[in-house]
Amino acid sequence: MKILWILLTTLTTFLQAGITDFKTIEKANKAYAAEEYAKSAKLLENIKKSNATSELHYNLGNTYYKKGHYEKAIEEYKTSQGVDEALRQYNLGNSYYQNGDFNKSVESFKESLKHKDDPDTRNNLETAKKALKKKKEQQKKQEEQKDKDKKDDKKNEDKENKDDKQKDKKDKNEQNKDEKKKQEDKKNQEKKKKDQEEKDKKNKKDGKEKEESKKDSEKEKQKPKDEKGKKDTSKPHEQKKMSKEDKLNEQELKRLMKKMQKGKTPTMMYQMGKENKGQRSEDAKPW
Repeated sequence: MKILWILLTTLTTFLQAGITDFKTIEKANKAYAAEEYAKSAKLLENIKKSNATSELHYNLGNTYYKKGHYEKAIEEYKTSQGVDEALRQYNLGNSYYQNGDFNKSVESFKESLKHKDDPDTRNNLETAKKALKKKKEQQKKQEEQKDKDKKDDKKNEDKENKDDKQKDKKDKNEQNKDEKKKQEDKKNQEKKKKDQEEKDKKNKKDGKEKEESKKDSEKEKQKPKDEKGKKDTSKPHEQKKMSKEDKLNEQELKRLMKKMQKGKTPTMMYQMGKENKGQRSEDAKPW
């Protein structure tokens, strides 16, 4: 995009400016032509302090544009009203475009075409429109991406919250499980302790009963036997061994005693036995 320069050599400018300002303007024109834009801008700024005209503001805007100071260029073009309006709006359109304000750039080019139909202005207008459209599309994409990022962030946040809730629930379940296990362990310990106490109590009771039984047994051993076979400590027991003959004599004695009781036995009887048995004579008569 080109910038149109106005030479400050008109008679009006010369009459309004002094000889010194005229020489300075001439140097500024030469510096601009030599693309020494910083030098040209400095010379024009010196003149602006004493003699600021519309043409000077316009050319100073051109100088700042060439230096890439687009905001300063826009300020100078705005204060250069009175020069060719088509040129002023054209250069404003270029400055807005370079500064990234495509909407105002389109407006300035349209305003310039109202004053003069120019091919360069039309081309710049189409370029500005395309740039504006592209910028809007980029902004739309950025907004969509921003919304997408926002939704993703919300989704991630919800997922994190869900994960945190699940983790909290899991931790709570683990905690409840541990607490339940502790309670069960406590119950088992109490039951074990109770069982042990009952076992000890039973063992103690069994031991006491055993001790009492032992004492009773010892007391029984200390008691004398009765006539049926129990020991009698007052009378010593003498066990006699009876021979076969003695057993027969005892049986015979019992038989004779039984006959006596019935009244059928003789008044005299002899005890039968080897030791007492004597020889009888042939004349002896039995009863």
